[in-house]
Amino acid sequence: MVLALLLGSSMLMSFWGNFNLAKDHRTADRSSAEIAPDPAETKEAIVQVYTARAFNWRGIFSLHSWIATKETGASYYTIYQVIGWRVRRNLPALVALQDIPDRNWFGARPKIISDLRGEPATKAITGINQAVEEYPYAGKYTLWPGPNSNTFTAHVARRVPELAAEIPSTAIGKDFLTNDSIIGPAPSGTGYQLSLYGLVGLLLAKDEGLEINLLGLIFGIDPLGPAIKLPFIGRLGFSLDQPKT
Repeated sequence: MVLALLLGSSMLMSFWGNFNLAKDHRTADRSSAEIAPDPAETKEAIVQVYTARAFNWRGIFSLHSWIATKETGASYYTIYQVIGWRVRRNLPALVALQDIPDRNWFGARPKIISDLRGEPATKAITGINQAVEEYPYAGKYTLWPGPNSNTFTAHVARRVPELAAEIPSTAIGKDFLTNDSIIGPAPSGTGYQLSLYGLVGLLLAKDEGLEINLLGLIFGIDPLGPAIKLPFIGRLGFSLDQPKT
């Protein structure tokens, strides 16, 4: 029954997501989704956390996530993210650079899951910079169960409670705790979780609800949503389209 559920969920996700498994990363859309404030016209500090379906067949199973910051008065964003192909080229997986914050992730439109402005953003940027420096897997990337891009974003979220980032249950790798920990705060900062290298675990938090991790796949329920959570599909119920601010 579990196998049938997983196979059925992946097929539905593939159908609903209209995935083109033959698309080429060299021609896939990387333009701005035009959902981030123009830094040239916005003086206040900004912090945004983004997720988008992963590229190609990976998008059936998981998401990619990244963090964008803009300091007060700055005319550019700094993007922090972990990218697997960099490791294959003998480069650090973790990269920080000035870039467009809301780029489509190779054809997948991003969503904002945390959006801070002004003084809260300034405070968060200080914490983000420190969390980036402390990330222990800057030179490592493992697609499953982690550490990967979602491991990095969750690591930062746990150390910067101002983000209040509820990372989607379909973001494989978010439950891979850093520094060999097996107990830690939930990424949203509203509860706690138990996790064994992202393979099995349990999360209980106000924002995320109850999540059970089996081999990196999340089954759960959000009683405040309300919604249930299934692998590949994610939330079924009330949507959380509004980012945390």
